[in-house]
Amino acid sequence: MRTAAERVIRAAGAAITARGRFDWGLAGGSTPAALYRLLASDGYRERVEWSRVHFFWSDERSVPPQHADSNYRMAREALLDAVAPASAHVHRIAGELAPAEAAERYTAELASSFGLEPSAGFPSFDLLLLGMGPDGHTASLFPGTPALSETRRWVVANEVRALGTTRLTFSLPLLNASRAVLFLVAGADKAERLEQVLSERADPPLPAQLVRPRGGAPDWLVDAAAGAKLALPIEGTA
Repeated sequence: MRTAAERVIRAAGAAITARGRFDWGLAGGSTPAALYRLLASDGYRERVEWSRVHFFWSDERSVPPQHADSNYRMAREALLDAVAPASAHVHRIAGELAPAEAAERYTAELASSFGLEPSAGFPSFDLLLLGMGPDGHTASLFPGTPALSETRRWVVANEVRALGTTRLTFSLPLLNASRAVLFLVAGADKAERLEQVLSERADPPLPAQLVRPRGGAPDWLVDAAAGAKLALPIEGTA
């Protein structure tokens, strides 16, 4: 996890130097939560100019912000409460709204923050954290779901029939507009899918396999269990 923290710290410093702010797309899940707690701890917290960080979420469940399943709540408890950013720099998805309305509002929030009209292209995050599920999904782009075919919208209300719910998620074009993407993957239940994604053997391609940011190939930090089926050495641990 220290490797991931160093990546975030370097990305934040470079973005703030170049553009005066760090636009960071957060991920949900237990592995990112451990990263957030580390960044909030003594020795790490002081190394980021948090007043210049803008926080965004690549996906959210259709729940209010105080709900136990909320990605926003997890990040707030693990990191935001400790680093105390300005409220105007915390751009959460309003999961308590009807999904279509929440997607539309978050698109407007992104447009306002980046100063970019939705018809003019896609905003670029300085760093986007992503995870990968045992089925190869990333953000809330699940295999076989409608949002995978989206080419124009930034944020989509994605019906996930396998889970009996609708999730809010960044579209693939928005993910791929990022300057850098860092995948954090942990657990033996991810090993088979991770090997398929990195070898590009899955047909049709798995959602995580379709993430190809404009800034270059995604970086992958995986633990030994998730990387057990990889032929190449593991670069670092999630």
